[in-house]
Amino acid sequence: MAKYNGPVCRLCRREGMKLYLKGEKCYSSKCIFEKRPYPPGKSSDRSRRAKASDYGIRLREKQKARRIYGIMEKQFKRYFDMASREKGLTGENLLRLLERRLDNVIYRLGFASSRREARQLVSHGHFMVNGRSTNIPSYLVKVGDVIKVKDRSKEVEPIQRGLSYEKSVPAWLELDEESLSGRVLDLPKREDIDVNINEQMIVEFYSR
Repeated sequence: MAKYNGPVCRLCRREGMKLYLKGEKCYSSKCIFEKRPYPPGKSSDRSRRAKASDYGIRLREKQKARRIYGIMEKQFKRYFDMASREKGLTGENLLRLLERRLDNVIYRLGFASSRREARQLVSHGHFMVNGRSTNIPSYLVKVGDVIKVKDRSKEVEPIQRGLSYEKSVPAWLELDEESLSGRVLDLPKREDIDVNINEQMIVEFYSR
């Protein structure tokens, strides 16, 4: 599937819920989903929602997860294959892998207002992992890893803006606001992952 370059607010409307893809705007009165909570398309179709099939329901759950974490189809399937080979529940393993992505960790620590913004900041080389410059958003963090904003990047506007929002850091991460760094304390547990995703539906989609 090709990279989506259209307005991301359409994705929230398509999934019927806020995916928080635009950071600050998603929490304000300017949020398009608040004004138009129906699927995109002709206005005459607003009240018409075809009953989804079992396949359609599972497909939507998979697409929702992809869009929340900003991942392409081929890469998402690769994460699922990795999750299915690990011990434990495949669905929870999948979410754990997605949460461990560096761009998501940057977002969770509050250094960016959205995962999309975090991905851009990582790609532009504003962060170090364990003292080494890392510009790969898909890098999977491990327990004990230290993620730090580079000294030259501490005044970058998106990072300062992200830190200005009140956001609770999940229990598996630790934030040091003074040094603008974070540490991975543990692997995320399902109760630590506050995304509205039914991971079992995704497992069933790929197991059909």
